[in-house]
Amino acid sequence: MLYLQLFYSFFKIGLFGFGGGYAILSLIQHEIDRYGWMTQQEFVDMVAISQMTPGPIGINAATYVGYTATGSVLGSVLTTFAITLPSFIIMLSLCKIYFKMKDNVYVAGTLQGLRYVVIGLIAAAAMLLMNQATFIDYWSYILFAFVFLGSLLFNLHPILMIVISGIAGYFIYI
Repeated sequence: MLYLQLFYSFFKIGLFGFGGGYAILSLIQHEIDRYGWMTQQEFVDMVAISQMTPGPIGINAATYVGYTATGSVLGSVLTTFAITLPSFIIMLSLCKIYFKMKDNVYVAGTLQGLRYVVIGLIAAAAMLLMNQATFIDYWSYILFAFVFLGSLLFNLHPILMIVISGIAGYFIYI
């Protein structure tokens, strides 16, 4: 029954999760809370781990939840397959339709409207993570400002920013 719940939940997330990983974090959290697959702290840790590992955050999160909920690789494979299956089916269908209707005014208008929905979903996910964090102190704001300004003004390489932030976080929070 657990495997069926996982498949159904992540298939549904994959089907309705427009906007990528950050936009679907609230959907993933809702399903986790609904079935009690992990605690809030484990969810926050899962988001951090999913961000650090290579690949899309939504797929990484699904894999993590599947493994945590079942304790097996089969659970992680099942949730990964379930979250990607709707996208695969939809993209095959939409590509065929899009190439026939790409100049249609209604199609262009629909895609324009979806952009604003995605922005709202990403903002909701950010607010969710800020509220779930165990603490946010002034050092967090300083690190954020450093990374933001380093990227914006000095065009520092993202890997360098991650390494510097990790080292700073180690010394600040030990």
